[in-house]
Amino acid sequence: MYRRIRDLREDSDLTQAQLAEALNCYQQTYSQYELGRQIIPPDVLIALAKFYNTSVDYLLGLTNVREPYPRIPG
Repeated sequence: MYRRIRDLREDSDLTQAQLAEALNCYQQTYSQYELGRQIIPPDVLIALAKFYNTSVDYLLGLTNVREPYPRIPG
């Protein structure tokens, strides 16, 4: 999972600081997520999935399908 979020960030040509700002957290905290030294909270996983237009399952490595699931209306 940690490699996947780093790869997504690098593929988007973003720095850790830019992504941390988008997630409203410190760059050091985001760095710890990428290094696997800190567990990513569910709300941050959801924010990352929305940011990258993918699913949490993709971020967690449970699927290799990058497309997001259909959103629940409402």
